[in-house]
Amino acid sequence: MRTIRLFLLCLSLAALSGCSVREYALRSVGDALAGGGGAYASDEDIELVGAATPFGLKTIESLLAEVPDHKGLLLAAARGFTQYAYVYVQLPAEEAADRDVAASYAQLARSRRLYLRARDYGLRGLKVDADDVGLLYWTAVAWSAAVSLSKDDPATIAGLPQIDELLRRAQKLDLDYDHGALRTFLISYEMSRPNAGAGAEKTARAHFTRAVELSGGQQAGPYVSLAEAVAVEKRDRREFEALLKQAVALDPGTRPEWRLANLVMQRRARQLLARTEELFPE
Repeated sequence: MRTIRLFLLCLSLAALSGCSVREYALRSVGDALAGGGGAYASDEDIELVGAATPFGLKTIESLLAEVPDHKGLLLAAARGFTQYAYVYVQLPAEEAADRDVAASYAQLARSRRLYLRARDYGLRGLKVDADDVGLLYWTAVAWSAAVSLSKDDPATIAGLPQIDELLRRAQKLDLDYDHGALRTFLISYEMSRPNAGAGAEKTARAHFTRAVELSGGQQAGPYVSLAEAVAVEKRDRREFEALLKQAVALDPGTRPEWRLANLVMQRRARQLLARTEELFPE
């Protein structure tokens, strides 16, 4: 509510004040919005957050129309659209594929568009600060996700070298970024890149080990990533099941700031476990 009141105050100032005061008000609201994700991250109701997120994202876009170089808002947009596309569009679309193929494809196309929107906000942010690890990370994640859904779009796939460059810069600046978030992403990225060599699995496992260490074993993401990216690829059903069961066994309440992310990854882990026979046919 505080952020909404600030936004309304900003609109009033826009009508009554000069440009400098107006911009100051807009940037103040932008600062509040960019740093106000904690309430979402600690929520235990995935669907409630999903219903509230579009309003927040459109508010961020409205502010960016006025202060287009606000780095915090650009990061929030890149992160927010990426997370929303994955949790609330792509995953449900994949789950629905067996029931309604046409609807699933339509939603996957939508998630691709959202990823590209997130990427574009991230690229704008990197023009403001080329060495911001958060922007490098979320831009690369969004772009990679868009590429994964664009196998028939050479123009999007052509972005792979730029993604590599973003990730190299991020790793050089802070490989342990955000309690292992970058390393968790690199688990799957190392295994899926077109030029992955014989050492990809070893590298992915090293990222997994460090990500678990950095999170104190309290994030489900590394376990799910290793199960999907490595155990499936290597046809190791025993490891696949063990990793996912370990993810499901985590207590999301141990670290409230990671509660929502853990609940999402635990949901994903259960979905994958339900597909074990499909993924590991006899």
